[in-house]
Amino acid sequence: MKATATAIPDVKVIESKVFGDQRGFFFESFNQSAFDEAIGHHVDFVQDNHSRSAKGVLRGLHYQIRRPQGKLVRVTRGVVFDVAVDIRKSSPTFGRWVGVELSEENKKQFWVPAGFAHGFVVLSESADFLYKTTEYYAPEHERAIAWNDTTLGIAWPDMGMQPILSAKDAAALSLADADVFE
Repeated sequence: MKATATAIPDVKVIESKVFGDQRGFFFESFNQSAFDEAIGHHVDFVQDNHSRSAKGVLRGLHYQIRRPQGKLVRVTRGVVFDVAVDIRKSSPTFGRWVGVELSEENKKQFWVPAGFAHGFVVLSESADFLYKTTEYYAPEHERAIAWNDTTLGIAWPDMGMQPILSAKDAAALSLADADVFE
């Protein structure tokens, strides 16, 4: 397992060795000791989630203000553009974002530590999105930052359509008005 730091060093792109031939492929998508070594410290995962979304669906930018979740995310079908935003006020990268394309073809994973808002948009006809979390889902602590907040300036890919949002995401706050981490 290889971890590559992004422009925000705490956020990593994770790649596993893929073994493939005419029959198909095999790769170890998660190994606790290899993951800990790749990111440089131990994390415990407590929950696995799976979502399926249609083309143009944008989910995020989500986080939990209490019981914050680290997320290890990947795509098993389709293609998404995945984004992490640093919302730790004391961080030198506060308010900055990084993004990566995740797909069934590239088999990349994205490590988004606690203290970040997270979101993705589906670029293919549909996508299956899997993620492990370091904390249990706590809806009473869930928050959202607007995907199109101009202070963040996220360069979402042009899909030729307006993103499809949930009511919660459509009502999300700007970073300036959102609860953030100290």
